[in-house]
Amino acid sequence: MTSGTTTGTATAEFSAQLLAAAASPLPPEAARASRRTLFNVLGTAIGAARTPAVDSLFAAARRRGAVGAAVVPGRPESTNSYWSALITGTAAHHDDYDDTHLATVIHPGASALATVLSLQADAETSGERFLIAFALGCEAQLRIGNAISPSHYERGWHITGTCGVFGSTVAAALLLGLDVETTERALGLAATMTLGHREGFGSMTKPFHPGKAAANGVHAARLAASGATSVPDPLGDGGALEVLATAVDRLELGGSEWELTKNTFKPYPCGIVAHPVIDAAVEAARQVPDPTQITAVSISCHPLVPELMGRRQPTDGLQARFSAYHAAAAGLLDGEVGLPQFTDARVRAVDTTRLRDLITLQPSGERARDEATVRVEQANAQPVIVWVEHARGSLARPLTDQELFTKVDRLVEPVLGIGAAQRVADAVDQLATTPGPNELLAAIHPNEESTHD
Repeated sequence: MTSGTTTGTATAEFSAQLLAAAASPLPPEAARASRRTLFNVLGTAIGAARTPAVDSLFAAARRRGAVGAAVVPGRPESTNSYWSALITGTAAHHDDYDDTHLATVIHPGASALATVLSLQADAETSGERFLIAFALGCEAQLRIGNAISPSHYERGWHITGTCGVFGSTVAAALLLGLDVETTERALGLAATMTLGHREGFGSMTKPFHPGKAAANGVHAARLAASGATSVPDPLGDGGALEVLATAVDRLELGGSEWELTKNTFKPYPCGIVAHPVIDAAVEAARQVPDPTQITAVSISCHPLVPELMGRRQPTDGLQARFSAYHAAAAGLLDGEVGLPQFTDARVRAVDTTRLRDLITLQPSGERARDEATVRVEQANAQPVIVWVEHARGSLARPLTDQELFTKVDRLVEPVLGIGAAQRVADAVDQLATTPGPNELLAAIHPNEESTHD
């Protein structure tokens, strides 16, 4: 990120340097990371557009009389900017299939997407400005996340929600044309609107966090633009970050490397710490001809796996996304793990329930986060042992552009029809050279045929 020359409080410098970065085109690597992140999170938002959680939020918006021209990916309805931000952010994170910054475990795309889409009806902007606001909304989250990690997450906070509101405020400030001083006040207002606890994992509450973060960020920016004041230095000494974490590092903004270039994309719709387990289970499935003959499964993994995903017998698809037992069982039984493996019916199936009970997690501090070994005992055959050094989707094995497209295509086609993912991809790729995001908005909106599918 471009380093600024202003001095003052930490929040003032943070605001000034972000706005300075927004005044220039994105560096090539940051631009590519922004497009990949945007394409991925549009796919996850569209893929979850018809879920009960999204339906319930639209129902609540209608009861409140919310009317407006703000869009939600994959839905024919429009609403006002507040509900668009809330619904889009929730949809984007709903299936736990979105992007992940591994150092902080932040999913920055959901709240950033929700923010920039929610403001399109109110803040006319070029396609390049739209992409820059999205990119810096993500980057702001990651820089703050670095400063408060790992103690913030370890205390039980859901960092995607708590950092998301600051990133959303930045994205909104850029689209609304706020100056440095007003952006600083907006961040102070956002500091009173942080939310998200890990106790919500496995429920509709978790994806609500980035949705609410986006809605709060837009609200904070609008309040600041209207003259509302706030605390003088929310990101500095004695500020909000010291409340959120027991140890806070200096908020780093200098240098040319963007944290967004370290963002990764999930190949499986569940907690990322279980992804090496899934890789190993899927590979083992190819060597286990009859899963009914499995007598025991032992999994050597990083300690975060049982800590975050230690639910042995989930009762529905949302809970199963935080069950390494289910992830491994699904991989062994089906030879693949995607959205069908996290339906309520698959979670409650007899064969899945049986196999989950045969699995033992063996956490080891010697295992890396993206490493796992699965040992499958069989009644009439030798054990099958599979070691995964680096999970798919990790920094060591990132998804290729083709793998990312295939993932998004599978999410988008059931909602928007055949060829829709390519239209979204083309609109994202051309965004920085268009006068506005209209082509992108058209690509994510269902046509009459897809609406009746």
